[in-house]
Amino acid sequence: MASDESPPCDDKVKVRRRRRKQEVRRKEALAVDIEELTSAGHRALQEGRTRDALSCFDKALNAAGQVQDSRVLRACSFNLGAAYVHVGHPKEGLDFLRQAQRGPKADRLPDLQFNLALAHNALGQRREAAAYFLQAAQLYRSQGDGGSEGDACMEMSRCYSTVQDWSLAVQGFLRAAESYRVAAMLDSAATAFKEAGSHMIQSDQFSHDDINSALIECLSLTDRIAEPRILGELYLSVGVSYCQMRCFQEAVQCFQLALGPTAQHPPLLAKVLHNLGAALNSVGRFTPAVGYHRLAAGLYGSLGCRGDQARCFSNLAFACIQLGDEEEAAESFIHALQGFRDVEDHLAQVQVCESLAECYLKQRKQQKAVQLYKQALTALSHCQDTSGSVRDHLVERLTAVLQQSLPASLQRPHLSGLHPYIPPVRQQIRKSDITQNRGRASNQQPDDQRGEGQGSEQQATGRQEAAEHCGSAEGGATETHENMSVVPGMHSSYQSDQLQRSELCSDRENPHTDSETSLVLNTETPPTRPDDIREATPPVTSWRSRFCSLM
Repeated sequence: MASDESPPCDDKVKVRRRRRKQEVRRKEALAVDIEELTSAGHRALQEGRTRDALSCFDKALNAAGQVQDSRVLRACSFNLGAAYVHVGHPKEGLDFLRQAQRGPKADRLPDLQFNLALAHNALGQRREAAAYFLQAAQLYRSQGDGGSEGDACMEMSRCYSTVQDWSLAVQGFLRAAESYRVAAMLDSAATAFKEAGSHMIQSDQFSHDDINSALIECLSLTDRIAEPRILGELYLSVGVSYCQMRCFQEAVQCFQLALGPTAQHPPLLAKVLHNLGAALNSVGRFTPAVGYHRLAAGLYGSLGCRGDQARCFSNLAFACIQLGDEEEAAESFIHALQGFRDVEDHLAQVQVCESLAECYLKQRKQQKAVQLYKQALTALSHCQDTSGSVRDHLVERLTAVLQQSLPASLQRPHLSGLHPYIPPVRQQIRKSDITQNRGRASNQQPDDQRGEGQGSEQQATGRQEAAEHCGSAEGGATETHENMSVVPGMHSSYQSDQLQRSELCSDRENPHTDSETSLVLNTETPPTRPDDIREATPPVTSWRSRFCSLM
């Protein structure tokens, strides 16, 4: 007779099967949870809910630890690390990204290399970041992803730019341009060519033809760009680069082409107008320049950009001087001076005060000139990194004007230091020329006669008053200033080797060029600027982290 009970071994088998099914269902549920949490994390990031995003990715990683699947665990570590980098916590992000590196094929994942590069870059480790960006670019190329390759090359170049390795930066930008062109991303290709040309200017390894070739490549792509703002920024940036190369005619053409595309973007239009007026000053076309200076100053005023507005007034004053309109020049300098006071730009105040004093001297308004020289000395006491020669020059000028202001019975036939102010439009003024002029003026009498008679008494009186004011002005100074850099657009006789005729404007944080005009420049790192170049807003310089959306 058969027993109704199953053998003990069969019961154990059933229990194992049941447990297996339960485990499978549990893992399937966890996998669903991981997918849902990952998707929720992406949505939270897109909506700007960073805390929710981190929470979702963290829960997904915890769930992945229970699945016992190393691939899923690495993917969740990847996403949480990318999220930390994305929200500005690169150190925490780097820790999780390194966990994702432990897989056998991690070095073949371009997105992982890209995120590692972003983390190192955010931590200030530029060389390490550049190496990871290069590896990412090579992997993207092997996958035929030209757009991502271009992104990686752009970021790599910016790393090299930060450490001022201009040659490697240029190579990266040129590679990015070609990658974008292959991917039919022509607006990005044009931006890369523009950056390449701009950075070539910083290096001594590239010729004028090399730079011009990159800029021409950039301009050749502009007819394929439909977005007005991008087009306007490109024309503006290329125009600034031409100014840095002293190709002012080409710069004028670029700025004029930028007027239309930027018409609906007031901040960008103001920079275009500013630069166009400055470039026209540089080629001696002062009459049309005046109109652009006025438009730019008005637009900056409506935008509340007092410093930029003051620079435009400085440029306007210079153009008016060249056109012989001393009254408007003086009025423009007054507006410029007030603007620089509002933004507490003391060095610019020094230079405007001297320029305005020169205007008043031409109008025989010696007392106003005296006041301006005294104001210049007061402003100079607040400046840092200025040389004693600047102070000495201002004291000399003030002394000369004070001497001229004394009664006729005390004046000498020839006054020291009062030489004409307006230079020829195309002529460069050298320090040696100024020194010789002063020497000739002061050497009108033999050395043994300078200290005698009424001239000596008048000179002593002027110097005493100048010294008294200088002493009171220096009361607020706290340190010795050396190597004063002259703000363009201000035309004082102590300026450096080249007469700075007008200020170009630039958006770059640290632009550097020594052009005669004052531009508004805007790229990330070019180290030469036409004194104060204002450029267009640079393209996105910080890429977002890249995520895995599917497990």
